[in-house]
Amino acid sequence: MENKEKEFVDFVVTARKYKTLLTAKYKDRPVWHKPYQGDVISNLPGTIVKIEVKKGQEVKAGQLLLIHQAMKMYNRIVAPISGVIAELAVKEGDKIGKNHLMIKIDPK
Repeated sequence: MENKEKEFVDFVVTARKYKTLLTAKYKDRPVWHKPYQGDVISNLPGTIVKIEVKKGQEVKAGQLLLIHQAMKMYNRIVAPISGVIAELAVKEGDKIGKNHLMIKIDPK
């Protein structure tokens, strides 16, 4: 067992300064990055029920792309931007996890 010295981190709340220890879970968390403009990513794990588009198809912002079932609810996933479907990374019946890239749209 390694004897590591604990590292305190400063933070300020309403002009008062505090010190705290960061947990291993916090330190090992995945680094957030801003999604690319045309990426359609799942927010919840679930099942792809129906796909309404094909690779190479032109879509408009707000157009229905697919139906995603999560937590016993059917969610309509719509195009965030207008463009062309560059990648269709799911098929009907696929069980996907959170943050799964479902569709990639190349902007016009």
